[in-house]
Amino acid sequence: MPIDAARALAADPRQGDIDWDHKDIQLYHLGLGAGLPATDPDELRYTLESKLHVLPSFATVAGAGMAMLGGLAAPGIEVNLAHVLHGGHSIELHRPIPVKGRATSSSRVAAVYDKGKAAVILLRSEVADADGPLWTSDAQIFVRGEGGFGGERGPSAKEELPGRAPDRVEERRIREDQGLLYRLSGDWNPLHADPEFAKLAGFDKPILHGLCSYGMTLKAVVDTALGGDVSRVRAYRTRFAGIVFPGETLRIRMWQEPGRVLVSVTAVERDDAPVLADTVVEHS
Repeated sequence: MPIDAARALAADPRQGDIDWDHKDIQLYHLGLGAGLPATDPDELRYTLESKLHVLPSFATVAGAGMAMLGGLAAPGIEVNLAHVLHGGHSIELHRPIPVKGRATSSSRVAAVYDKGKAAVILLRSEVADADGPLWTSDAQIFVRGEGGFGGERGPSAKEELPGRAPDRVEERRIREDQGLLYRLSGDWNPLHADPEFAKLAGFDKPILHGLCSYGMTLKAVVDTALGGDVSRVRAYRTRFAGIVFPGETLRIRMWQEPGRVLVSVTAVERDDAPVLADTVVEHS
C-alpha cells in the first residue's frame, strides 16, 4: 500500500537547521504585494529594514518548505506527486518571529486520515530557537486515490460564517508578475510560472500559489482589523477552496468576533469563486 499510516506515524521526526534575515523577510513581503504605495509608512513596515516587522505567515516559507518536502519523503509515504494537493494550512505563533533568526525545525507526520477516495496527511513542523518555541505549522496534504485503507476520517474544520453582512470587505489585486516574485521565497513548482506546464495540469495559464493568497489575506486582516500589529496574531488557519490567477482580484470579507476574525476569500472576476474557506485569524 502506498501509504503505510502506522509506519509514517511511528517514524522519527526529521530535524534541520533553518535561518533567515531581513532580505528573506522583505522578499516574502514583496511577493505578497507589499510596498504599494512605496512611501506609505504602513507599507514600509514590510519593506524597509530599519522599520521591519514580520508577517506571521512567513513561517510557511522559512526554511523553503522543509517540513512539507520532508514529510512527503517520510517512511511509509510513497505517493504520486501529481495526485498531491495542498488542502489547508494552519500556523500557531508562540511569540513574534524575529527579523533575523536561526532555529531548528522538527517535522513529522502527525496524522493520516482516510477520506474514502483520498487520504489526508497532516505534516507538522515545530520550530524553536535558543529562546524556546517560535511556531507550529500544520500542512494538510490531500492525496487523490489513496483513501480506503480503513483509517479514521478525521475532524471537520468547517467554520460557519455569521448570518450578517461582513464588518469589513477589502479587495487586493494580484499583480501579473506576483507568482514569479513569490516563488523566489522557495516554491519552485512550474505550475505557478510556466504556461506550458500549467496547460498540462489543465489550466489556461499559471495559477497563483495558495500560500501566496494565504499570506495576502493575513496581511489584509492585520492591516485593517488588527491595527497593523503583527504581534497580535496568535494563530491562523485556512482551507484552500479554489484557485486564483495573477491579474485577478481577491475579495476578502471579514467578520470580527471576540479574539478572532472569520474570513472568506473569493476571486472577484470569476463571480466570487471561492479561494480560501474556513479561514480564521485568532488574535490577542
